[in-house]
Formats: sequence, C-alpha cells, structure tokens
Amino acid sequence: MHAIPNPATPASARGDADPWYKHRWPWFLMLGPVSAMAFTGIAVLMSFDYPDAVVVDDYYKQGKAINQDLRRDRVATSLRLSLRASYVPAEGRLKGSIASAGKPLTVPFTIYLVHPTLPGKDIALLVRPDTAGAFAVDLPTLEPTHWSVVAEGALRDWRLARTWNGVQALTIDADRE
Repeated sequence: MHAIPNPATPASARGDADPWYKHRWPWFLMLGPVSAMAFTGIAVLMSFDYPDAVVVDDYYKQGKAINQDLRRDRVATSLRLSLRASYVPAEGRLKGSIASAGKPLTVPFTIYLVHPTLPGKDIALLVRPDTAGAFAVDLPTLEPTHWSVVAEGALRDWRLARTWNGVQALTIDADRE
C-alpha cells in the first residue's frame, strides 16, 4: 500500500521537489559573478589588442633626449624665435610666419603635431617660409584636441614647443633668458 502524501509536509521531505536548476534564484545569484568573469575576459583581450602607447621602454634614452631638447630650447631662446600660425579649415591649410629677433626666418623647418593619445594620428609638416617668413602648408583635417606642437630647425638645432587646441591661433615664443 502506498501512503497518501500529507500536504502539510514540505516538498523536500516528500522527495518530489524540483531540481535546483529549475528555480530562478540560483541563476539570479550566479549572474553577478559570471558577468564579472565575462567582462574580465573582454578587458584582458582588449589589453592585448590595444597596448598602452604611453609607456616608454628606455627611460635612460628618454632622459638623454630631454636634455638634448633643453639644449635646443636654449638655442631657440638665443635666436629669439617666435612662431605665429592658425589653422584655416575651409582651405585645409596651416598658415603663419616665423621670425628670429623680429626678422623673418627663411630657412626650412618642420612642425610636428603630436596627438595626445594616438601615435598613428601624429602629423609632420615640412615648412618652407618665403622671404617674409610667411608660410602655408596643407593640413586637410585637424581634429580639435590638445595637440603637442613642436617646431624644429631642419638640422634639429633649435626647437619651439607648446600645446595647442587646433582651433585658436597658435603662438610660440622662445623663452626669454
């Protein structure tokens, strides 16, 4: 004979309870840890695909380069260099002038526009000023960001540097001694 189940007895005591995976609460409680593991995996994969471009491998060489830049800054100061430029988006050009002690500088030089986070967007412009020190170089697109601008002589003997947003006029004067 079979015993008739007593409705007052819990289902687990009767042996007819549903297995754990058929209840929603265990799945709900597992949702947090499983999603954390998934996002950790995504972050690890992204770290391999997009390495940090800001880290410098050789700090000693970097320090020597800084000293060389300081020497070039002092040469720019002794020449009393000043650069004025502005970006004209309608024409896709960077226009300006360069002078040494108030007199036009007519030798070629290079302007580097260094993107703050993406080295692939860095721009190098070879500039050949006219006899009045004025120049205009093609610069088709320039996103507004905090560019690091470095102007240096063709022989890398002097350097002017400053940050620029790409919108306002750019003015770089060598430090006065």
